Amino acid sequence: MVDSPKPVIEAEIAARRRSGVRRTAWLVGAVALAVYVAFLLSGVFGK
Repeated sequence: MVDSPKPVIEAEIAARRRSGVRRTAWLVGAVALAVYVAFLLSGVFGK
């Protein structure tokens, strides 16, 4: 049996999924950075 190439629809779904994963990773990174900066600022201004 010969495998047929993936339909365009599956490629579009995979592209959307990658885009969503990338956006989620940026969001998690931004939240982590915000927590880190808040921790540093609380140490500087907390004295």
